[in-house]
Formats: sequence, C-alpha cells, structure tokens
Amino acid sequence: MYQSKLFTKTRKEAPSEEVAKNASLLIRAGYIHKQMSGVYEFLPLGLRVINKISNIVREEMNKIGGLELKMTVLQDSEHWQKSGRWDDSVVDNWFKSKLSSGAEVGLANTHEEALSSLLKQYIDSYKDLPIYPYQIQVKFRNELRAKSGILRGREFLMKDMYSFSRNQEEHDAFYETAKEAYKRVFTRAGIGDRTFLTFASGGSFSKFSHEFQTLTDSGEDTIYLDKKKKLAINKEVYNDEGLQESGLNKDDLEEVRAIEVGNIFPLGTKYAEAVGLKFKDEKGQSHTPIMGSYGIGVSRLMGAVVEVLATDKGLVWPENIAPFKVHLISLKQNEEAEKIYQQLQEAGVEVLYDDRDLSAGEKFNDADLIGLPYRVVISEKTIKEGKFELKKLQEDEANLVSEAEILKILTS
Repeated sequence: MYQSKLFTKTRKEAPSEEVAKNASLLIRAGYIHKQMSGVYEFLPLGLRVINKISNIVREEMNKIGGLELKMTVLQDSEHWQKSGRWDDSVVDNWFKSKLSSGAEVGLANTHEEALSSLLKQYIDSYKDLPIYPYQIQVKFRNELRAKSGILRGREFLMKDMYSFSRNQEEHDAFYETAKEAYKRVFTRAGIGDRTFLTFASGGSFSKFSHEFQTLTDSGEDTIYLDKKKKLAINKEVYNDEGLQESGLNKDDLEEVRAIEVGNIFPLGTKYAEAVGLKFKDEKGQSHTPIMGSYGIGVSRLMGAVVEVLATDKGLVWPENIAPFKVHLISLKQNEEAEKIYQQLQEAGVEVLYDDRDLSAGEKFNDADLIGLPYRVVISEKTIKEGKFELKKLQEDEANLVSEAEILKILTS
C-alpha cells in the first residue's frame, strides 16, 4: 500500500475524552475512529489487524474440530424467554427494539439459546454428537460505562464457540483441548508469555470457569498469580475454598492486575434443556447434550496487545498481527525506493510504502506511531553506498544492508 493513498492521517494528540491507552494510541495512529462512546470504527490499518487476529483464532478453532457458521444478530425473544434471560432484571445489558409488527427483538450479546434452538433441526442421535460450532461476529452489550476503549465497548467483535457433548467425560476432554488451543492463540498474537489460565467463578454451572488473563498495570481485574505453576485465581474466588479447589497455595501467589482476553465456561444442560434440545442414545433413550462456551474478544485482544506492548512513542505490533510487516520510507522520491517496493511485493512481503512528500522527521514520527515490525529507509546517501537502512522495531540501531540482504531478511 502506498501511504499517500491511505486516507487516514496520524494525529499529534488523542481526543481529550479518551482515557484508555489503547483507544488513544489507535486513534492517533489512524487505526480506529470513535463514532460514539463505546463504539469504534476500524479503519484500513485497524481492519488488517482485526482480520489477522480473526484468522489466527479461526485456524486454532478449526484445528480442534470447530465448525464456523454465522448466526443472526437480531434475536427472537422467544428463545431467550425460555431460559429467563430475556428479562432485563436477569440480563441488564440488552439492546432491544421493536419491529413494525410490534414484535420485540434484541441485538445478540451471546448465542447459547439461539444456537441450541437451531440445532434442534439437526441433532437427533448420539451419532450427531459431539459438535463444536463457532462464529466470529459483532456483539452488542449496553454497557453502563464504556471508558476502556476497545477493551469494553457497546459494539465489539467476538469469537464464541459452543460445545455439545454426549456425556461429561466427552465434555471434559474437549474443555481441556480448548484450553491448549487458547494458549496457542495468545502465543501467536504475541502475548502468550504474559497470559495465564485463571480460575474464576463458574456461577450456577460449576465451581469454576477459566479465564485467560494478560498481565498489565492498566488491567480491570485483580488476580493472584503463581508464576511457577503459571496459574492464577481471580479475586472473586480468592478464598479458602477457591484456593483448595484450584490447588494453589496462598503463600505462592502475587497480587497483580490483568486484562481478561478469553474465557471458557462449563454450561451443563441448562440452555439445551430450556429450548428442548435432545438426542437419543444407542438404546433409544433421550438425553440432553452437555454444553460449554468458549469466548475470545477479537477486538478486545487487539486492545490488550496495545495496552501491554505499546510504548510512549507508539504502537508495537507482533509480526503475526501487524497490518504490514515492513514500513518502507523514502526520504526523497527515487526509482530505487519504487524498485525495492515492487520486489518486496512480488516476494509476498506486506509493505506500507511512505511515498509522501514530507520531511524525514514527520515520516519517522508517523512510523514510530504506526509501529510496524521492520523499517527500511532509503536515502540518497545510502543509495550512493549501495546500502539501505534496515531496523527492527524497538532495536536501537539500524543496520546498513544490501538490496539482496533486505529481501533475504524480510522473506525469511
């Protein structure tokens, strides 16, 4: 992409009402635009990041047998009334509206009831199970406060997977498989070394659910971490019973702040029973599938990466989710810069080429803010030497390398 064709512009200052680091930097760097409180639009750079995170999530869910689908955002109140979750006193963050016919509909915040109802059309026998449908879809939650940027919005992108198993043993086996898949997602997104499986409340379904919490001083949650075991427990279940059940020792725990980037949750049979989802076993006897839910906030994960890795200068994208691999900066328009750009493109390297007629200082400041993994600088001085500056993000010094070396390093 030629940067001169990118309609978004960087900003020296973030909007004064933004208090979250992630929103402030992403707006300044031209990745997102704030439409209203808790609602953000993803601009070309931001969409590339979101798509890369989504693809990582998709690949890992497919590896464990996930079946991707896309359900409707508009929700029929009938499904939710059966479970009791249409009632605002039970779920207080619905967005609801009325059709011209007078029927009331909601904007989906999750999909347990709707998916269970759908599967009544397709599940009849034990041979139809287990199944693991998932989607990556926009969700809506009417948050009372939305001051955390894209970490907690009223409209956000989420991956929600649901498991339907024949018995508890089958459910438990997949639950453990999902834990490992989640670890791979966060490792590939660049924050695996500071993201920890965390025991949390299981509500009415089980003693525990499990969250994946990423350490950062700006986190919304307080957790207690055993660094040796790489396990943590959420403050909400940090008591004698919680410690005993989780196998954690109070003396080994450190109180830290963290951002929840994913969760997995045993659901039992509650939602399947509510809508009448059944299957017959080998003897023809009827049973209710055991469910689990598995969520990753895709846009939330993007915000968490910013909170954890960004510096005072700007964003710092891990290579797997960066919008482009390299920022090519030409200090003066020349044929050599265009040649390098075309060669990188042909080699399959994603390049943002700063071909704008601006000062070197302006270009470097923008590059710092945008935060791509590599930077190649082409100037008249280095061209005369047959060399180009190649710098990896966060390294202090740039290296002078040849054209062939640039291609070798960036395609390896």
